[in-house]
Amino acid sequence: MTQLIQYASLRAAPWKNGGGSTTEIAVSPAGATFDDFDWRVSLATIAQDGPFSIFPGIDRSLALVDGDGVLLDFGDERFVLSPSEPLIEFSGEDAVHATVTGLHTTDFNVMTRRGQCRHRLELLVVTGTQTLKRRGGTTLLFLAEGESLTLGSARERIAMVRYDTVVMEADEDWTLEAQQATVLVADIIRN
Repeated sequence: MTQLIQYASLRAAPWKNGGGSTTEIAVSPAGATFDDFDWRVSLATIAQDGPFSIFPGIDRSLALVDGDGVLLDFGDERFVLSPSEPLIEFSGEDAVHATVTGLHTTDFNVMTRRGQCRHRLELLVVTGTQTLKRRGGTTLLFLAEGESLTLGSARERIAMVRYDTVVMEADEDWTLEAQQATVLVADIIRN
């Protein structure tokens, strides 16, 4: 089954500490909370410096989609999530302090529960037409940059605009068409 999740239909929830907001895009199983999800995908806007929430047993990936970036301080090492280094993977147990390097930053966030599933996140630049190579039972496509993207398979065509997400679970071949688009592809692999 293929599902289009339109960003315009989603609502942001402010963080308790006032430092930003999160827009949940998709979660499995449906209706799961932070305590019992297998995987979760969201869009977070960081407006102020501060610590990340701790998620024991969770593997995380972040991808910068808007803003100048954010400095992530892991204590013994630092990483700047920026346009030149837009992806990072880390453990939910890691104590991370974020320092925003501009006015704000917006990041695509993938979380999977160890023992249930794992994920791979990659950035794909689409110019013209190209084939999507899937690696998991569930694949999520997020249009991070660009005005539009069209997905096509033998059975359907889906039109996306910026920040829309498509969740694909059927094993089909897909083509992506765009004049110029940056797409984040998250593959969820069940253990």
